[in-house]
Amino acid sequence: MNPAAAGAPIRVRIAPSPTGDPHVGTAYMALLNLIYARQRGGRFVLRIEDTDRARFVAESEQMIFDALRWLGLEWDEGPDRGGPYAPYRQSERTPLYQQAAADLLAAGRAYRCFCTAERLESMRRAQAAAKLPPRYDRACRSLPPAEAAARAAAGEAFVVRLAVPLDGATTFRDELRGAITFDHANVDDQVLLKSDGFPTYHLANVVDDHAMYISDVIRAEEWISSTPKHVLLYDAFGWPAPRFWHMPLLRNKDKSKISKRKNPVSLIYYRQAGYLPAAMINFLGLLGGGMPAAEDAAAEKFSFADMLARFQFDQIRLGGPVFDLEKLRWLNGLYLRALTPEAFLEAVRASVFGEAYLARIAPLAQERIETLGQFFDLTDFFFLDAVVPPREVFLPKKRTLEDTLRVAVALTAALEAAEWTPPALEAALRALAQTQGWSAKEVFMLLRALVTGKTASPPLLESLEVFGRARTLDRLRRFLEIQAARPAPPPAPRPAE
Repeated sequence: MNPAAAGAPIRVRIAPSPTGDPHVGTAYMALLNLIYARQRGGRFVLRIEDTDRARFVAESEQMIFDALRWLGLEWDEGPDRGGPYAPYRQSERTPLYQQAAADLLAAGRAYRCFCTAERLESMRRAQAAAKLPPRYDRACRSLPPAEAAARAAAGEAFVVRLAVPLDGATTFRDELRGAITFDHANVDDQVLLKSDGFPTYHLANVVDDHAMYISDVIRAEEWISSTPKHVLLYDAFGWPAPRFWHMPLLRNKDKSKISKRKNPVSLIYYRQAGYLPAAMINFLGLLGGGMPAAEDAAAEKFSFADMLARFQFDQIRLGGPVFDLEKLRWLNGLYLRALTPEAFLEAVRASVFGEAYLARIAPLAQERIETLGQFFDLTDFFFLDAVVPPREVFLPKKRTLEDTLRVAVALTAALEAAEWTPPALEAALRALAQTQGWSAKEVFMLLRALVTGKTASPPLLESLEVFGRARTLDRLRRFLEIQAARPAPPPAPRPAE
């Protein structure tokens, strides 16, 4: 069966990786896939690509589910809902990929590679020195299959690589761009199966899309360079390929790819910061040009139902849509002002003053106040949207501003990687202090200042656990952005001769 043939059922999917907070880009792709499916009476599938065990975060899968459901982006099939092509977690489908790799080896369309990590690194350094693109040199491609099989049977570690044709080119159709051709000289012999037996994205993606009868692959344009490898895999298996739609990447205002260094990208942040899901969906629907051009600002406010009725995929603009936070805040304001007073109060209670949130904050303040009126004096940073500490609060004695900013950058990276529990945070902060040549007290003081704007607060690590990773990191990045935008102070006057 050709899933992309005329009249075949429409089936689309998103396949996020549970490696951290759910990304706004995941919501953007989910929205586009859901609209495409609903407009055509099709099915929307959620598949979890959890084969990158080094970056796997156990709680991230549930966070993805919760964030998408907060936005109202419901899927028809998935790990938590089941479906005719279960399981929908790639880690539970490993035997399928291993058999697929064995089939490719038997057909001569793939080969075993026994190169060590040290050899590959040496090769990459040599290529960089020679100003050559990083690419596997195919050293193992000429191994006789029988010899390679014997080495594998003897227990020697190996990966399975795609045997890309040595000449010619692969052409595929992108539904937004037309025909795209890649010369095989520029396509690497990509790893398909890792030495731990888990597949790479490329093999698992193709095997699953075929097994789940995905008719249309709607994903970000950063995957265009991988598509010839996927088309070659479809050909090697003798399977029909789906239709490909590569959506323009979300961009910062300076046209760079959206990143956490310039914008909050965690959906958890937007939920905790008090954005309404309808406003976020509206904002994402404005990006890319699929909706008819608005004649005035008021026409830029529309519902998901409006998108289903009016969104046109052939009108999507290839220029990267700008993720404009000011526009999102403006839209969110429209939605907030349209609420009834009762609904607005309920939204405030649910977000800013949620009972569960207050229940976690109250014990932190209880040991440090003498009247209830002091509660907000001590805890206001939990509820503020922005905190800008004055210099005398965030700059430790005997430290320069340059040193402090350098440590703040390292602090942001350390907190991004740390497990979000008080013991893990304490260990990460103490390790950072040692590597940066600061005392632990100085690092804790800096972090307290950047998050709370004060020199005193409820217990810091427990406060961070309640405040959350997404908002903590956003507060640190806002501080760094503000400092970068400030003009350098004038030089100190020289003493009189």
